[in-house]
Amino acid sequence: MPTVPLRLPRFKQPDVGLRALILSFYLPALMVTLGHGLLVPILPLYAADFEISYVLIGLVLAGEGIGTLIADVPTGMIQRRFGNKQVMMMGLLVKAVSLGLLFFASSIWVVLLLRLITGFGRSMYTVSAHVYITNHVDLGQRGKAISMYGGTHRLGGFIGPAIGGLLAGMVGMRTTFLAVALATAIGFALVALFTRGKKSARRKSADDGHGFHIAAVFQQNARILASAGTAQVFGQMIRAGRTVIIPLFAADALGLAVDQIGLIISISVAVDFSLFMVAGWLMDRYGRKFAIVPCFGIQALGMALVPFAASFGGLLFAATLIGLGNGLGAGSMMTLGSDLSPARSRGEFLGVWRLIGDVGHTGAPLVVGVVADALLLSSAIWVIAGSGLLAASIFTFLVPETLQRKPPLAPA
Repeated sequence: MPTVPLRLPRFKQPDVGLRALILSFYLPALMVTLGHGLLVPILPLYAADFEISYVLIGLVLAGEGIGTLIADVPTGMIQRRFGNKQVMMMGLLVKAVSLGLLFFASSIWVVLLLRLITGFGRSMYTVSAHVYITNHVDLGQRGKAISMYGGTHRLGGFIGPAIGGLLAGMVGMRTTFLAVALATAIGFALVALFTRGKKSARRKSADDGHGFHIAAVFQQNARILASAGTAQVFGQMIRAGRTVIIPLFAADALGLAVDQIGLIISISVAVDFSLFMVAGWLMDRYGRKFAIVPCFGIQALGMALVPFAASFGGLLFAATLIGLGNGLGAGSMMTLGSDLSPARSRGEFLGVWRLIGDVGHTGAPLVVGVVADALLLSSAIWVIAGSGLLAASIFTFLVPETLQRKPPLAPA
């Protein structure tokens, strides 16, 4: 039976250059991710102060992710009605207010509700930001542009926890939430002042003859969502799983001290952060797969070496290898989603795309916990390593290369 080639969407020329995105896109993103990083060292301790069970502490930590999962697809739909800039602003406003209200929370159930609402805001911002950069950057620069966006996440995640810990020690944990809200509010102000945007011209999508509602997105993109979407779930599993595996193995199997574990993670993150420009160059110069496949393949190899680590140095080597692999894929899933998204239903498609990735990212810690409880921690490590290998394999053989080169001009 002859195969029907997958038709990739066509792309228009951008109307914003990379330099113009510094104030309108990258700096707001850095403020948001910096605020998120500030929460890393204080949120578990803040939740524990309510004298609750580990299950509820876990729910507090997962609350934002759960809210994001719930809101991803609806956000893709409402950004068509209101426009990218407007939904980005709404998301940042919702997130800033809900984070600031944590300062006043007196009940763990209020905290859980606010964390859920924070996830709604996060989804509104991230999905709309993804659509915005897709619409305003040329295909040939998209890998670099989105990997730089990934770099802001890595920078915020690298410096945020250290600042958050110092700030909490100086002014208290609850006051730190006000600092996080302020950082997010600064991001809101930058988007309001510098981001180019207009209200969507497609308010009546049901009347424009295209019918690009969410069911149509699934139906018309079923093939690529089945292949690339499945690969993304596995890929995001190994990315999220490493943040659980490395500390647990270091403490339980090797008996390393907290400062040693922190040093391993910091070095791994530093290697990861140093490569985001390389990732963008690879994607724009040679193709998306030249970054994506090594990203997950190297991470799978590094994860497979973790059970064999018998010392600080051995685990550091494995963790650094994992950081190397993850750095090579900075922004790769966002870039691939941008490339695959149809222009007329971009918001809905990217909402679904981010939902798929968030499922893998949110599910990885659960997989690790279930497998480790049922079998051994080493078994969970092999499962996570296998997910990286599956991601690399599916991307290699079942997902098309999306970097389309313009054909050379015919001689006159």
